[in-house]
This record gives sequence, C-alpha cells and structure tokens, in this order.
Amino acid sequence: MAIHALSSVEGGYDLLAPKFDHTPFRTPGSLLGATADALRPLGPFGDGLDVCCGTGAGMDVLQPLCEGRICGVDFSSGMLAQARGAHPDAEWVRADVRALPFDEGFDLAVSFGALGHFLPAERPALFAGVYRALRPGGLFAFPLGAPPPIASAWYWALLGFDVAMRIRNAVWRPPFVMYYRTCPLGAVRDDLTDAGFTVTTAPLEAMGQRADGSARYRLVLAHKPANAS
Repeated sequence: MAIHALSSVEGGYDLLAPKFDHTPFRTPGSLLGATADALRPLGPFGDGLDVCCGTGAGMDVLQPLCEGRICGVDFSSGMLAQARGAHPDAEWVRADVRALPFDEGFDLAVSFGALGHFLPAERPALFAGVYRALRPGGLFAFPLGAPPPIASAWYWALLGFDVAMRIRNAVWRPPFVMYYRTCPLGAVRDDLTDAGFTVTTAPLEAMGQRADGSARYRLVLAHKPANAS
C-alpha cells in the first residue's frame, strides 16, 4: 500500500489491481445491490457504461439492467485486465475519462467510488464527456454518501486522510489524487447541471439512515434531456 500511495494514480492502481477486490476500497456488494434496486424501476435500459470501472464491480449493476452491450472504461491497464478476466462478455476500453471517446452510444452510465480521484476543476470535463456518451434521454447514476457529522470519529478520519494527501501531493511527484471531501452533493449537482443534465436524487434506503433519520447514501440521477441535440 505504501508503494501504491507513492505512485501516480494510474501506476498505483496497476500495482494494486491483482489484490484490489480483496481490499476495503472495492465498492461493497450491498451498495451495488441497492443501486441496482433503485434503478430497476427506471429501466430496462439499452446499452450501459461503467465510468472508471476498475476491476468491473459495476457490471453487477449493468448486467441485469441493460438489454444491449455493456462496457467499462478506465485508464489503468492493470485494473482492466482484472475486469476482463471477471467479465469476459463485456467490452473494456482504456481511456482517460476526462476525455471519453464515446458519442451518444449509451442509455445508462454508472460510476462507483471514483469522484474522489478528480479535483473539483476536473469534474466539468468528466461530466461533459458522460453527457456526450449518452443518447438523448439517457441516465447517469452514481451513489454519494452523506457527510459524517463533525462529532464523529469518521469525520476526523476522512479530514485527516485528505490533509495527509494534500501534504503528500505538495512534496511528492507524481501526485496521487484521492480525496474524500471534495465532492459534496451540492457542488456535484451544480457541475452536472452546468453540463446539461437534469438532476434529482433518491435515498438508498437499504443502506440505512444516519442518527438524524436522513439517508446514509443517496443515488444521484442525472438525466440527459430527451430533446438534447
């Protein structure tokens, strides 16, 4: 893990790829299942895309929901190799998702646990690429966790991690971009709206509630207008 943390994002994930599915960083099956359950009433969908697919966990969501082809895109060749072995029937594309090489080819796009790898200034390019990749009427969906309360240990753990990463990136090259507190729902919603999406959210009830009764996770639903040109 130390070597991973001192590498670039791409190089680090290439090194971690063979072990990634056995680490806490893989999206848990409970979150994948909750996402699939929330999307099922909105489908079925045609072609599906997993943005920043990693080792292919998102295919567990796309496969039962999409009647056409399913495709994953990531820039780590090591992660894609693992994904290809686990899901040989899917398509796999190596590309920088800040410049997605697709044009109106998909009806549903999903992403899991990837936003922290993008600085806020990079999100517009990411969301614009997903918008282009979707057909008119298409949907981009991804879960976002609610911020932990300031009095919780988890709040301070995430803050400490982000501070440590900022210090690391200030003194070490290449940078490793992974932050937990740079993608609050309000900012993400604004960036999606600026990209042309109509944005709503839905609570993922299966993931439980916080002490105040609010959902621990919400599913962001970004719709490309059906009349988009």
